[in-house]
Amino acid sequence: MTLNCKGQLIDLDRPKTMGIINLTPDSFYDGGRLKNDLDVLQKVEEHLEHGAQFVDLGGYSSKPGAAHVSLQEEHQRVINSLQSIQKAFPECLISVDTFRAEVAEAAIENGAAIINDISAGQLDAKMLPLVAKHQVCYIGMHMKGTPQNMQEYTAYEHLITDLKFYFSALEEQAAQLQIHDLILDVGFGFSKTLEQNFQLLNSLEAFHIFKRPILVGLSRKSMIYKTLQLDAEQALNGTSALHMTALSKGAHILRVHDVKEAEQCIALHMSLKENK
Repeated sequence: MTLNCKGQLIDLDRPKTMGIINLTPDSFYDGGRLKNDLDVLQKVEEHLEHGAQFVDLGGYSSKPGAAHVSLQEEHQRVINSLQSIQKAFPECLISVDTFRAEVAEAAIENGAAIINDISAGQLDAKMLPLVAKHQVCYIGMHMKGTPQNMQEYTAYEHLITDLKFYFSALEEQAAQLQIHDLILDVGFGFSKTLEQNFQLLNSLEAFHIFKRPILVGLSRKSMIYKTLQLDAEQALNGTSALHMTALSKGAHILRVHDVKEAEQCIALHMSLKENK
């Protein structure tokens, strides 16, 4: 399985890592740690040195109940950092985590290779046509509602079937618009209870029916630290444990805070796979 990112053909037979760059003051784990351009560039350099194939910039915290961020504020956070990263690391494949088409368009114009949309086009009708116009890679995630109210929408008739219908609808839109490089994200922690997150991980193979790359975002999330009665700061070991499960079930991209440890999981997974 491959992705075309800005003319680069990315082979996903070996899973890849996407290093998280949170530009927000209130993200659940590392919000506010990157205080200026130098901090951002140092974090990007660390991710790349540890083996990240992509870095993912986010200027709007999507943790449950996160404060609303204005369009202008998100735009300023993301585009300023994107320009700095492009200048310092011109070969870096940059993903921008936004559900707003206006931010996505500015990001693409400034060199973004991927748009990572937590709403899969549901929160901005202009998003999918924009992606089609520019033919960038697109991550469509499953979520109901908004970051502010998504945890009010955890009722499902059948969790896995409902998500399949959701992604089928996204597939249909992508086909109509001729969006080719579509990545699916089942949305761990978004509109799901603790138990539903584990049910979803147990059933991750079900989504291979779409023949699309699957991105998994488990890094330091509450399903880990609440289960272990820890906090996000202490959740790295649990993250690695669930990353191995996700890889065994066919995850193609791990979106992570800790690239070095995720790459170690991938190396062990590949050794297991090659030595059956």
